[in-house]
Amino acid sequence: MSAEQQNEDLVEDLLAGKHRALARVITKIENRATGYRDLVSRLHQHTGHAEVIGITGSPGAGKSTLVDKMANYYREQGETVGVIAVDPSSPFTGGAVLGDRIRMASNVGDMDVFFRSMSARGTLGGLSTATTDAVKALDAFGKDKIIIETVGAGQNEIDIVKSADTVAVLVPPGSGDDVQMLKAGILEIGDVFVVNKADLKGADRTVQELREMIHMQADNTANLATGHHGAGAVESDDEGGDEDVEGGDEDDEDWEPTIVETVAKDGEGVERLVETLAEHRGYLEASGLLEEKVRMRYAEEIRNLLRDDVGGLLEGELERHGGMDELVERVGRRETDPYSVADEILEPIEDCLDELRE
Repeated sequence: MSAEQQNEDLVEDLLAGKHRALARVITKIENRATGYRDLVSRLHQHTGHAEVIGITGSPGAGKSTLVDKMANYYREQGETVGVIAVDPSSPFTGGAVLGDRIRMASNVGDMDVFFRSMSARGTLGGLSTATTDAVKALDAFGKDKIIIETVGAGQNEIDIVKSADTVAVLVPPGSGDDVQMLKAGILEIGDVFVVNKADLKGADRTVQELREMIHMQADNTANLATGHHGAGAVESDDEGGDEDVEGGDEDDEDWEPTIVETVAKDGEGVERLVETLAEHRGYLEASGLLEEKVRMRYAEEIRNLLRDDVGGLLEGELERHGGMDELVERVGRRETDPYSVADEILEPIEDCLDELRE
């Protein structure tokens, strides 16, 4: 049987709801096995139905436990779930070093909860192209909810915006330094902020600090507004009630970032969190921003693929010119310079493009 026929059979089995085929497809995607691009291309027309949720935040915030409870809640509602946990890469194998997720134990044995731990492939907290492709496989398979959980690593977590429709940022209580870190970029991507382990000391203070920072982000004079949410009010589920941003418009239809308190280990607050995520999804659909997010996602995906492919072509040209070591030696001897080397490598590619344009 040809490789093309094998891929066709694999796609048919996946679309027929066979979990073994789904696992094999994602393995091919993660390993970048021969023919994986054809697999993803065949699946693309069957995507666009799942709701993609991003869960991120600082280490120790309880992301895995919360994701487990969310998956369990969705299953009780009759929905199927796919979970992709993006873990830091092993420096030796490139694989995920947190692959055994003992905190995802509640759904073990439930075939309608598909869990996969994937490597960030060298970018701590980053979402690899393989993760985006895996989301497509889960979507085509028919999963209703797809949850992407990423390791908390600061600025790189903004990558999750490019793959998720709704992003929930977890912050543990009493973590003043972690709240301050949100200024680096995570604050701007959160549609929902979750103070998990809310039964611990310091939860009220953390909620207040988050509220103040979200207010600052909504205030253009603070130079923190990014346009991700627009200038709106911040809503909180704590006893402090809702507060309007000073100078805000009551008729403003922008999404108002919400703070939800949870105790994931006991399942407390999970229902409210899921409801809030659903509210944000409704907002995206009603405002037309969901379609805009999808367009942004495809644009970013095309750019990433072009960078990878062009990078591969350039690596071939480097070898044709003696390899990187030889070029570096020439630069070191002052026989040439980095700009001239780059021009030399690109020249044949540019010539080919010029011929195609004629």
